[in-house]
Amino acid sequence: MNTFLILWPTQALSQLGSAMTNFALTLWIFEETGSALQTAFLSICSYAPYVLMSIFAGTLSDRWDKKKTMLVCDMCAAGCSLVVLFLLKTGLLEPVHLYILNIVSGLMNTVQQPASDVAMTLITPKEQYQRTSGLRSFSNSLVTILHPVFATTLFSFTGMEGVILVDLFTFAVAFISLLFFIQIPSADMQDDGSLKESIWANMKDGLLYLKENRLILVLILFLAGVNFAASAFDAVLPPFVLSSPNGSERVLGVVTACAGIATMSGSLLVTMLPAPKDRVRVIYLTMLFSLGSENFILAFFKTPGWWCLAQVIGWLPVPIMNANLDVILRSTIPPKMQGRVYSCRNTLQFFTIPIGTFAGGFMVDKICGPFMSSLNNSSFLVKMFGGGKSSGTALTMFILGVTGILICLGFGRILKKYKFEG
Repeated sequence: MNTFLILWPTQALSQLGSAMTNFALTLWIFEETGSALQTAFLSICSYAPYVLMSIFAGTLSDRWDKKKTMLVCDMCAAGCSLVVLFLLKTGLLEPVHLYILNIVSGLMNTVQQPASDVAMTLITPKEQYQRTSGLRSFSNSLVTILHPVFATTLFSFTGMEGVILVDLFTFAVAFISLLFFIQIPSADMQDDGSLKESIWANMKDGLLYLKENRLILVLILFLAGVNFAASAFDAVLPPFVLSSPNGSERVLGVVTACAGIATMSGSLLVTMLPAPKDRVRVIYLTMLFSLGSENFILAFFKTPGWWCLAQVIGWLPVPIMNANLDVILRSTIPPKMQGRVYSCRNTLQFFTIPIGTFAGGFMVDKICGPFMSSLNNSSFLVKMFGGGKSSGTALTMFILGVTGILICLGFGRILKKYKFEG
């Protein structure tokens, strides 16, 4: 466990630094442009490479040295942060620079993630898998809670430069630890011959498996629909809070942190709940509750306390859904097929995230915002959603809530046809 106890916290620290920079860049670009769509493009540029390349990344990671892959990817990500810092100091930084750098950073993360996951497995004794999985889940939740609070505090007092310097410090700690103090053993390459096949053959195997196992395929497509609504929500939340009379950068940090608190609480709740009789039903009902509550609370209530409550209600069921989905996938898909199927699943399930992120920003800037601005103060919709800049984001939240409910009810009818025994 000694190697794990060096690699895990240092990588988590670096993850915290990167998340802080990403959050601060969201604040910076919204301050500079006032545009929800331009702000959303940051996430699109980060996530699009993951969607396009994840179907190949797992296979590539199996063929490459894990430690070298992680080091190179870390260096490229740090290089992107240095470029941002240089452009910021020289007064040349523009949104287009951030979009290009986020594409590069997204590509590095796509390759690094599977390498890091395998590395954690290789350095951990089998009898410690459950313990280390819990520790990694805890650190991920902690990063989600802390990064918006730390980022907004640093951004308020030191500006974007201070956040990037902290990010570079956390990178240095993780890089030096990995380079000098971590030895990652080679993976056992004995398998069913899939590593000798081409990447395209591996991808075809994964897609054929999904075609023959309709429950898994329908669940993946359902969650693709959920991800569309959820990513649109993520694009709308920052301009919603920042443009509200009761909102600010610090309020956004607290509201975002509530999602992490809810996720951590939901993860603990999962460990205490008994196994459900119908895991498929739990999956779509938790998402129906999540998407059908959070958006409406945000749309109709105008104070930070309600926004925090909405985040808790919306995110608390997510770990419950994930746990039941994980049981179905791991119990159904043979271990020798999981790498190939998971790669295909990542592309199919997450391709809607960049689309949803774009749709959320576009709706605020081009549809709902101008529409609400054209109404007079006596209008029914103005009385419902308020006036000013935040009214367009509130209307968008409402529409996304309706969209999420329709997605869940539609797929719920289909999923009722399937039963999972396990």
